[in-house]
Amino acid sequence: MSDSDSPAPEPAGLDGLPPLYSIAKGEVVSVQTYGAFVRLPGYKKEGLVHVSEMSASRVENASEIVDVGEQVWIKVIGREIRGDKVKLSFSMKAVNQGTGRDLDPNNVLAEQDARRRKQFRDYTGNRITLEAVLNTTCSKCGCKGHFTKDCFSAPGLQYTLLPEEDDEEPQQQQRQQTSTVASQQDSDKKRKKKKEKKMKKKKRKQEKRESESDSSSECKSKRRRRDHSDTDRDEKKKKKHKKHKSHKHS
Repeated sequence: MSDSDSPAPEPAGLDGLPPLYSIAKGEVVSVQTYGAFVRLPGYKKEGLVHVSEMSASRVENASEIVDVGEQVWIKVIGREIRGDKVKLSFSMKAVNQGTGRDLDPNNVLAEQDARRRKQFRDYTGNRITLEAVLNTTCSKCGCKGHFTKDCFSAPGLQYTLLPEEDDEEPQQQQRQQTSTVASQQDSDKKRKKKKEKKMKKKKRKQEKRESESDSSSECKSKRRRRDHSDTDRDEKKKKKHKKHKSHKHS
């Protein structure tokens, strides 16, 4: 086995404590709302079983699960040094309380819980402020929503909260706008249809006129041809008649 595969050495302050992920039976010495403190035989240090580690289901109060003096099976899921103190974290839900069998042999749940606790600690340092309107009346200005110590107004002045705007008016305006837009769109469509109809009528009239003009021009050309042919016949007849006369005189 190489040096890289070997586990990292633990801090010297953790010597003499139960090994990590070991299972043992201990006695409940104290019960608090947030969890129970368990002492293991052979060790002076007590460990905390948080309410989130007592059962797979949600637990509101540790007294619902355990009592002082009760014997419980635990699994060591955390060992850390915080300043001058050493903190031990135990889990009851990872062990079968009847037989002491390990329900998380691969320590997957323990590692997930440890990661979750670490993230929670990293982000809980910031102070949380609630910006809600308090149900109090200031004795200095007579307004609701803040304490007297937080009042910034001069004595005798009174401030009142602004009334909430009625939501019906903007909704009504919005409906009117949508209705006007819809009516405008309808009128535009009607105008477009009328224009298209007019254009079609004009086109038809123009085609009709063109066809009539073409037919009239054809008739005229036919008449001209007939007249021309008639004149040619008359001239031919006259020539023939002249020839005939000249032949008789000779």
